[in-house]
Amino acid sequence: MATTKKKTTTKKTSAPKKTTARATVTKKAPVKKTTAKRAPKRTSSKKTPEMRSFHIAKESQEFTKFKVTRQTVYWVILVAFIIFAQLWILKLQVDVATLIDAQQQQLLNI
Repeated sequence: MATTKKKTTTKKTSAPKKTTARATVTKKAPVKKTTAKRAPKRTSSKKTPEMRSFHIAKESQEFTKFKVTRQTVYWVILVAFIIFAQLWILKLQVDVATLIDAQQQQLLNI
């Protein structure tokens, strides 16, 4: 009752058959991209003074020393421009006041 299958050695010479049935495609759910938060890198190699309650931090620069920086030059130019503009406006106001006084004198003399 037990039958053994014979091994046949046949070579296939024809091309494999193409299947006409389409495979079912399942749509994948969209994946949310998450980015891991990183700690900000320190840009300077200097250590910042540790902040403690009720302790005075040391000053990095003495208050009595004066150092000219680019920001100092910008502020000097800005203040000079403001003073110049205020003086010009004051001159215009004085000129207008003298014109009004001259007109009033002419009206009284007539």
